[in-house]
Amino acid sequence: MKRIIMMVLRNLLFVPYGWIKLCWYASHVDRYTEEERYSLLKYIDDRANKGGNLIIDAHGVENIPKENGFMFYPNHQGLYDVLAILAVCPVPFSVVAKKEVADIPFLKQVFACMKAYIIDREDIRQSMQVIMNVTKEVKEGRNYLIFAEGTRSKNGNHPQEFKGGSFKAAIKAKCPIVPVALIDSYKSFDTGSIKPLTVQVHFLEPLLYEEYKDMKSVEIAAEVKKRIEKTIQENGGWEE
Repeated sequence: MKRIIMMVLRNLLFVPYGWIKLCWYASHVDRYTEEERYSLLKYIDDRANKGGNLIIDAHGVENIPKENGFMFYPNHQGLYDVLAILAVCPVPFSVVAKKEVADIPFLKQVFACMKAYIIDREDIRQSMQVIMNVTKEVKEGRNYLIFAEGTRSKNGNHPQEFKGGSFKAAIKAKCPIVPVALIDSYKSFDTGSIKPLTVQVHFLEPLLYEEYKDMKSVEIAAEVKKRIEKTIQENGGWEE
């Protein structure tokens, strides 16, 4: 919370303009292209990061598929995760977010601009409909992000179990699966510190459909988690 307050205070003159424009875009999403909406989000995100003493250290951007219609699967550390990835990802993507965070101010408007899907994990029918919708849109060339853990890790850079069901949309869409390793993202909002912080974002080599088509969803989940954990370990994330 302290860092969020610092972000606002250091952007005091920009905040009213940025907030009004974000709300306008969120309320009139169909008036703007996905690229225009994504450009606005990146601009606001950049101002917030500078105000909050946050540096995003990106690796493996070249691993992001050249053709749209892929899915990101990062480890989940907290509310800042999507903003960290957005800051360094050159191509637009949307997200599947749980309903518990759907009404948080600012995130609500960001999700609206992304045309994100809000999933109710207790409503099986609604969850299946979201999977069907995401599958359809990925086939049509949109990119999505899903947190396969379902909820943020309470153990810093150590991921929880990745759930096989989270990969159903990717399997049905037969799209590239891009693991994303986040390191120290949780320290941005969850530690109470306002010291300068570097968050690492590692885009790993994608799993192509030809590589995982014969694997069960739980096997894909385990493989993605293994690759992310290996990257975190190799880059100092477990030295805590």
